[in-house]
Amino acid sequence: MELLSKEDKKLVRAHDLTFKPFLSEELIQKRVVELSRDITADYQGKKPIFLSILNGAFIFVADLVRACDLVCETTFIKLSSYDGVKSTGNVTTLIGMDIDLKGRDVIVVEDIIDTGKTLYHFLNEMKKLKPASVKLASLLVKPTALQFDIKVDYKGFDIPNKFVIGYGLDYNGEGRNLASIYQLAE
Repeated sequence: MELLSKEDKKLVRAHDLTFKPFLSEELIQKRVVELSRDITADYQGKKPIFLSILNGAFIFVADLVRACDLVCETTFIKLSSYDGVKSTGNVTTLIGMDIDLKGRDVIVVEDIIDTGKTLYHFLNEMKKLKPASVKLASLLVKPTALQFDIKVDYKGFDIPNKFVIGYGLDYNGEGRNLASIYQLAE
């Protein structure tokens, strides 16, 4: 990954693609704090489990749980449905859960919801584990790409159906470390 020429300092190149600034670090952090306040209010007196979907949500969940004024736990699961900039249409579980969710309040944390297929299938499977409650937090949602009925309880931003990297999101492994979010330049 590289920054482009001085004239285009804000452009970022990952592999063979160029990305332009989309959501600033400051705007993202402000929204994370707002979401954490809502979660803190909703879970007072409870000990929720933040179930983060890897790899993309790891930065979001870290910032979110640090901003929440709650006793909580965090665990991870790895699901995949992407190859490059396109969804494969298949959901693969690469790493499974290592914690019992029965009777627990669970907040599933996702980086981005495109079609919703990955989450739809995962949430249906998770119901079999009999959690007390399940809510969904997603930093980004693409409403025009959504094909499944998914309720997002804590949403960062609605975005257009464009490919983005940064703040945990990647293009074939690159771009996750960017503090801001960048959109594919056309």
